[in-house]
Amino acid sequence: MEHKNELPKRKTMRMISHDYNSTGVYFITICTKSRRCLLSRVVGTGVLDGPRLVLTAYGEIASKYIQQISDFYENLSVEQYVIMPNHIHLLLFVKNSPVGGPSGTPVPTVQNSIVARFVSTFKRFCNKEYGENIWQSRSFDHVIRDREDYNARAKYIHDNPARWYYDELYSEE
Repeated sequence: MEHKNELPKRKTMRMISHDYNSTGVYFITICTKSRRCLLSRVVGTGVLDGPRLVLTAYGEIASKYIQQISDFYENLSVEQYVIMPNHIHLLLFVKNSPVGGPSGTPVPTVQNSIVARFVSTFKRFCNKEYGENIWQSRSFDHVIRDREDYNARAKYIHDNPARWYYDELYSEE
C-alpha cells in the first residue's frame, strides 16, 4: 500500500542490461524546463538562406561547456551536437571505462554512470552561470548499437534545424 507522502516510483528509461560506464557512443537529449525556447532561434526559410541556428546567451554558455567537456573528463568527447531552441542533442563518446569514481568516489552505477555524471555536471555548470535552473530534471539517452545507428543519429542532429517546425519538441514560446 502506497502512503500519500511517498513519491511514485519512476520507471527507468535505460537499458537494464547495458553497462553505462563502458566504452561506447550515446545519443543524449537534454530539454529545457517546460520546453521554454531559451537556447537558440531558428532563422531563415531554408530555401536560399538556411535554416540556421542563432544561439542566445543561454545557448552560447551551453555551447561553451559542451566544447570544454574534455577539460573536465579525459575519457569523454562530444562527437556532434546541436543546440535547438528548447533542447540539445549530442553524441557523447565514452573512450574507456573508468576503474573507479574520480577522487575516490564510489564506482559508478547506472544512476551515477559516466553518462549521468556528464549530464549532471553540464547542467550544474550552465545553471551556475545562468543564475537559475533552466533544465528538465531528466534527460533522454540512447545507446548507439552500430555504425548504421550512429549515422542515423548524426544525420538527425545535422537535419534538426531544418525540421524544427515539425519536431516533436517544437514550441512557439
